[in-house]
Amino acid sequence: MEIFKQITPLKAFLRDLKCHGKSIGLVPTMGALHEGHITLIKASKARNQVTVSSIFVNPIQFNNPNDLIKYPRTLEKDRKLLESVGCDVLFNPSDEEMYPKESVLKLDFGHLDKTMEGAFRPGHFSGVGLVVSKLFNIVEPDHAYFGQKDWQQFAIIKKLTEELNFNTVLHSVATLREPDGLALSSRNLRLSASERQTATVFYKALLRAKDALQQGKTAGEVKPQVREFVEHSPEARLDYFELVDSKNLNAIENVQQSTTPIMCIAGYVGEVRLIDNMFLD
Repeated sequence: MEIFKQITPLKAFLRDLKCHGKSIGLVPTMGALHEGHITLIKASKARNQVTVSSIFVNPIQFNNPNDLIKYPRTLEKDRKLLESVGCDVLFNPSDEEMYPKESVLKLDFGHLDKTMEGAFRPGHFSGVGLVVSKLFNIVEPDHAYFGQKDWQQFAIIKKLTEELNFNTVLHSVATLREPDGLALSSRNLRLSASERQTATVFYKALLRAKDALQQGKTAGEVKPQVREFVEHSPEARLDYFELVDSKNLNAIENVQQSTTPIMCIAGYVGEVRLIDNMFLD
């Protein structure tokens, strides 16, 4: 596996591969890799001749400085894991390499970044959009792979790709879960043993909500039930539960109002913020 920390040599290396007709797949990550990330790597390898994974903890997408400081960093373990599954290129730049000057550019995605995560983490998606734009410009991937768990992020990156005419095909890969249903996440490493047991409450809440919605209840009826269920666990608290159209993230009241409705949920277990979602089709 080739490892690059600087942009210029990486671009030169990939340009040569492209000149020889090689297709490039990109899996952007912030490290602390788990089997969900490996699923993305495998999806890229199945379609592309060269797979690039980036590991970069993007500072401008954190609106909580403590969250940035505490974000798990396991670079050596990540490197070995990527090598073991045949990743071809690792791009691991420093903050200074990605942002040689203080970034002042702000991106606005209209309604897409004002709801759910955007409402609770102002500025987050502007930072995500900027770093993804940088990675797309640096790597120029034919295909890029993201996990379904971050569905709102995927919808925003899709909008970004359309608006800026990136010649990249986006792929959302199904969320990988632990046997008890907890969605795999790098943040899970921060959970204590008791918090880890509590963390399944969000998945369980989605299952209960799915059953209620499919029986004809409205989102307005289900929301308080979800909150009561989640916050019955002493270490858990709910930020939001929303039923939305997965294509435009518009809130809907019942499953008949969209051909692809999705439930999105977020909250805390202790000090660790977790998100999850589930399609209803």
